[in-house]
Amino acid sequence: MKPEGFAADLARKPEVLRRLSATLATENPWAPVVPPDAERVVLLGMGSSAYAGGVAAARMRARGLVATSDLASSQSLPSWGPATLVVATSASGGSAETLDALDRLPTGTRTVALTNTADSPIASRCDAVVSLEAEPEVGGVACRSYQHTLALLMALECHLAGVDLASLVSTVDAAADASAHLLDTRSEWLEEVSDLLLGPAGTHLAAPAHRFCSAQQGALMLREGPRRPAVGCETGDWSHVDVYLTKTTDYRLLVFAGSPWEAQLAEWTSMRGSTVVGVGGDVPGAGYVVRHPGDADDDVRLLTEVLVPELVAARAWREEG
Repeated sequence: MKPEGFAADLARKPEVLRRLSATLATENPWAPVVPPDAERVVLLGMGSSAYAGGVAAARMRARGLVATSDLASSQSLPSWGPATLVVATSASGGSAETLDALDRLPTGTRTVALTNTADSPIASRCDAVVSLEAEPEVGGVACRSYQHTLALLMALECHLAGVDLASLVSTVDAAADASAHLLDTRSEWLEEVSDLLLGPAGTHLAAPAHRFCSAQQGALMLREGPRRPAVGCETGDWSHVDVYLTKTTDYRLLVFAGSPWEAQLAEWTSMRGSTVVGVGGDVPGAGYVVRHPGDADDDVRLLTEVLVPELVAARAWREEG
């Protein structure tokens, strides 16, 4: 992994995302590969792929679809019969656990690889392939491919629900614009946000359940690049599992706005003098808030907001070598 390459990959997010939008505007990549009798969906992956899959499956269930997301390493994968579609996600196409999971599926299960690497083991092991169209990530960190995984699983959601992709195309375009804004204005906020969030006891991130993957992915970026301790939490669950550390540590918290449970969280962080940064909306008790165009739209937030901790991670990684 390379810090300069990671920063370059982030800088190209708007450009590459706009290319994906243009592709989705002209074709539905899922139409040729999803069988018409598919009644159930299983999403498999590890790391960033699993984070995106967890939120994508929840979105599908909210539409009344039968869908689940599992870590590919699980020994308890669903066995749902012949009308099941399995989407195995791996940006590199070589995740050992995901390849192993494919070998453990019931015979006859329809499988689709969602990957950024066409000539890869996962592509050859599945019945069909959908490309992430994220282009090579020279920094060796799944950043654009994570963003594109979300967008393409949202496209799968639309396809299964019988909804055309026009609204999603607009959302992807808006996320590209929002990403460009965060990149263009980083000189105004990045240094201060980094100083606030990178504390001696690590960094914590919280996001609403319907965008929980943003907290998970943001924390991973801080661990994977600059090797900083970081943990992601769901905002409501924070009061049950993370609140305790506000009493004993120099607690630094990034909150992705949009949860109805932020006021409950703020009671504790304010009382105990914790450092809080908000992203994408006003957060109670936040000492600093980063806004971006389109942040009143949850789907735009979902495809954009993780760029804030990614840029914090990139800055720390480059400074620390």
